Amino acid sequence: MPKYRFFAQRQINTATNAVLGYELLIKELTPDGWRLPSSFIDIDTKVFANLLIETTKILGQKVRYCSVNVNRDQLMNTDIAEAIIESQRQLYPTKLIVELTEDVSEREYTPTEIKEQLERFVSKGIQISLDDVGTGHNQFEDIEDFLPLASEIKFAVQNFKSTIQDPKIKQKVRFWNAISSEYNIHLVLEGIEDQADNQLSQSFGISRQGYFFSKPQLLSLPGDK
Repeated sequence: MPKYRFFAQRQINTATNAVLGYELLIKELTPDGWRLPSSFIDIDTKVFANLLIETTKILGQKVRYCSVNVNRDQLMNTDIAEAIIESQRQLYPTKLIVELTEDVSEREYTPTEIKEQLERFVSKGIQISLDDVGTGHNQFEDIEDFLPLASEIKFAVQNFKSTIQDPKIKQKVRFWNAISSEYNIHLVLEGIEDQADNQLSQSFGISRQGYFFSKPQLLSLPGDK
């Protein structure tokens, strides 16, 4: 049976260098070490749900925020949804943020179905982040109905076959910056890998995340060797 663990990437206030929270990224143990799963759809939902609960237990009240990535299939799965709610209960007063990824799902869900599930999470004190906007299932027209529920959107430079220096990427960032202002939500620029990226991204005046600031670290569970 595949072995999975969450890795935690620190979310840092780039102005003060203070750790605000952690983003949880699930990885699979392979003969070549820990790697991103080849298919998130293939992860058993009960395994994911139990792992999330066990992981959030050890994080406790260390930070203000803790976020977890889910695709649409995982978002709509009963086991995972209940695990997310339980994780928020365990973490309180730390806020759990559900990051809805752009990944393709096994089945199609209507915007109404997705919105109702997001509304349920919000009613439980959970915040919503729309990840990788502008790619996959998270194009503007796909997520427009969810924006009023979101506290954050993320634009990932690494999803494009270019760099932040590309005028087309700059134009996309400006578009999503305008959307974040219109809906009064936080915009994060992901994929900042080096000092050159960091210096250029500073000109946008928005939050930044990437390996330049912090790399994901394995979160071991009790019983791990």
